Amino acid sequence: MKLNKKGNLLKVLVFALSVQLLAFSVAKAQQTEIRYLSGTGSDKTVNWQFFCTAGRNSGKWTTIPVPSNWEQQGFGKYNYGHDKDSVRGKEKGLYKYNFTVPASWQGKTVKIVFEGSMTDTEVKINGKPAGAIHQGAFYSFSYDITKLLKVGKKNLLEVTVSKHSANESVNGAERRGDFWILGGIFRPVFLQALPAEHIAHVAVDGKATGAFTARLKLATATADEVSAQVFNMNGERVGSAFTTKLKAGDSVATLQTTVSSPALWTPEFPNRYRVEFTLLAKGKPVHTVQEKFGFRTVEVRERDGIYLNGVKVKFKGVNRHSFWPTTGRAMSEKMSIDDVLMIKDMNMNAVRMSHYPPDAHFLDACDSLGLMVLDELTGWHKAYDTEVGTKLVHEMIAHDVNHPSIVLWDNGNEGGHNDELDHLFDELDIQHRPLVHPWQVFREFDTQHYINWDYGNNTHLHGHKISFPTEFLHGLYDGGLGAGLEDYWESMWRNPLSAGGFLWVFADEGIARKDKNDSIDNDGSHAPDGIVGPYHEKEGSYYTIKEVWAPVHFEKKDITTAFDGQLRVENRYHFTNLNQCRFTFKLASLNGKDSATGTVNVPAIAPGNTGIITCNLPANWQQYSVLYVTAMDAHQREIFTWSWPIKLPSAIAQTMVKQEGSAAVTVAEKDSLLIATAGDVNISFHIKTGLLQTVQNGKGIIPLTNGPILVDSASSGFVKWNTRKDGNNQVISAEFAKKSLGQTLEWTIYPSGWVKMHMKYFPKEYESSLIGVNFSFPENTVKSIQWMGKGPYRVWKNRMKGGTLNVWNKEYNNTSTGEGKLIYPEFKGYYSNLYWMKLNTTGQPLTVVCSSEDIFLRLFTPKFSVTPYNTAPEFPGGDLSFMDGISAIGTKSQKADKTGPMGQKNMFFDYWKDPTRAKELTLFFNFSGKE
Repeated sequence: MKLNKKGNLLKVLVFALSVQLLAFSVAKAQQTEIRYLSGTGSDKTVNWQFFCTAGRNSGKWTTIPVPSNWEQQGFGKYNYGHDKDSVRGKEKGLYKYNFTVPASWQGKTVKIVFEGSMTDTEVKINGKPAGAIHQGAFYSFSYDITKLLKVGKKNLLEVTVSKHSANESVNGAERRGDFWILGGIFRPVFLQALPAEHIAHVAVDGKATGAFTARLKLATATADEVSAQVFNMNGERVGSAFTTKLKAGDSVATLQTTVSSPALWTPEFPNRYRVEFTLLAKGKPVHTVQEKFGFRTVEVRERDGIYLNGVKVKFKGVNRHSFWPTTGRAMSEKMSIDDVLMIKDMNMNAVRMSHYPPDAHFLDACDSLGLMVLDELTGWHKAYDTEVGTKLVHEMIAHDVNHPSIVLWDNGNEGGHNDELDHLFDELDIQHRPLVHPWQVFREFDTQHYINWDYGNNTHLHGHKISFPTEFLHGLYDGGLGAGLEDYWESMWRNPLSAGGFLWVFADEGIARKDKNDSIDNDGSHAPDGIVGPYHEKEGSYYTIKEVWAPVHFEKKDITTAFDGQLRVENRYHFTNLNQCRFTFKLASLNGKDSATGTVNVPAIAPGNTGIITCNLPANWQQYSVLYVTAMDAHQREIFTWSWPIKLPSAIAQTMVKQEGSAAVTVAEKDSLLIATAGDVNISFHIKTGLLQTVQNGKGIIPLTNGPILVDSASSGFVKWNTRKDGNNQVISAEFAKKSLGQTLEWTIYPSGWVKMHMKYFPKEYESSLIGVNFSFPENTVKSIQWMGKGPYRVWKNRMKGGTLNVWNKEYNNTSTGEGKLIYPEFKGYYSNLYWMKLNTTGQPLTVVCSSEDIFLRLFTPKFSVTPYNTAPEFPGGDLSFMDGISAIGTKSQKADKTGPMGQKNMFFDYWKDPTRAKELTLFFNFSGKE
């Protein structure tokens, strides 16, 4: 048949298309095929047959979801790492699973991969061992099971997992750590089907210069070439393809190219690429694999710091366990993403793996969302022996090497270092990342844990090594973490030898005990160390960290009538210009009605520089009560929202306090009481002590009594009452003994039933943990509080940041932070910048308006653990206090005064008792019974 030109063209096009389709089908067919035998995570599991040898539900065949920890499925025994060997559960778990291998896998190499199994794992296929027993819980391992399989037929997988290792060094490194001991196949299990000739492993190194190197391990006899192509994440080619020729017998291939001006990976801009490798034999593709990576360079400069892409960086990091209360160490991709997002929401840029390599999907999330990672070989005070450790270092680096988020390796933790393994990190990692020994002075680093603020004589920040504490401010209950962080961070930020550090720890490692109705077990004080609770409930430190570590740092500013909308900020990013962020402002009256929003002009402010941003305020801005400024990062995530008072407490008080009324105010003595009356309001004061005794109105009693009492003095020096009229108001003033020089107290009773208390005083001691006055009020009557001030979380002297000036509402709770039923924010404690408060009770509400600036409200005494270490700060007597100075909180390992100046006692001294320097407090009480 003859074809015209058009027919010839059509034939050519059809042929070309068929070639492309063939090539596509061949390429697709030559990719590694994955088939899961287990589920992909804790949220998607597959049931296997299971037999537990001891403990709960042992001695019978049943089923268990995989992946999981068997304790959380009702089997075996719970143990924490500090438990004695004599009480440890040493049960084994026997698993069986039947699976079919497709006939299309005939002639392929098939491997079975375990991503993580606790602890010693023996694998059999169709009754025959797949290989040597694997020891080590947190590492991906595999066996070539090609010869053991029945292709196209059913196969039997049998796995025996021993919770307690036969190798004592494994038990020392993994099973005697400060964390829960769990058993089982807790990460996915899957099959890999590869062509007989294939690429066995890929390691890549993309430098900030654009230089790219890949090292491939090959299983081939006939392949003669490897080609590669870099793509961006949109699938577009980047540069040209590049190749390397193979010689007969080559088992390793190295490929190199250079990409012009690549977009670099940083925690602020986590740019990534994809590279595709193809193994060819006589020009035909044999096997194709893909890897994601990032262009970035990590280097350590001696006596200087850590540099990422040539920029000196400081790590704002946290330690993180792979853990969830109901699933133990069995995690999911969603959990990993949620954790990374929460860590980044606190304005952190780094995370340290404690104390083992994490799930692959956690590293994927760090890669894509932007967190620098310290990946760690397990070792908690004890190290793996060299034989086992060598295998596990190989497995960890092979599994994790291509993640751009990993910037350093850790060899063990706190003495769990085997020095004989150090050379492996240097030799096996194609990227030659730096290596640290956490808690040791090692190579260029001093990583000592739990240093006191300003620690060291020719060491740490006063030494010559790079200061890099891989754990600091050990959290426990409500102590540490946010408390003290501002002092540490300002010192770290300004010291050129500091590379930052890592807080301990991200979340309470409390486990939901299946043998105790899912109640949370923290093993006493061992596990409640987190910034967030076991279910990631946000504690107060969460927001303190978010503000202290915000890359936008505001210079302290008081807003006055002269304010022109300008605020001075420091750019504490490493790679982001502040004009890449978006700022907005909001003005609010806090009456639930009036507000206004607007834009903020942000000039180019380079990393490390300071500049002025300008709020485009309306002409009537002064009519509002508060200015809020919100910063959004380059990815439209909130950095923080800051607040500044426009109206001070005295101005708000003027709008709230009612003085006028129709009733005349009278004063009379009766027995030991001085009684002031305004209509149906009666207020009594003790004639000998000078303290408030009773408050009663037409609706009944308001049970505020026994105040004001100076919190730091056993005796007020009260002598007597003096009374006088001030127009329609009645003034009752106290007279004090000379030893109380400078102290004054004056009550003014208004016809409205409102009462003003004005006092001046001097702290008794030069250094005082507590400065202020107390009242008594029955806690058991309180239902909730509404208040205007910084909130919604309580504060400590060394944890002041993180709050927002607003009107807040909170129901009563008796939360003991980190223990029992957790309701956050906690109800009881200290609250800063009080404007007013209204306690809602089973009787009448108590409303108090404060017109003094910088006053703390003390709201009852929190419930503390019976073993609080340094985390039960001092509280005054009484129930309600109005404070000029409050106490600080310590950490699990440090008293508060060791965590910096903010952790020290309040210091106030005036030898001459100059009245102009006295502490001054003005409160208004609504005793009228009217809202």
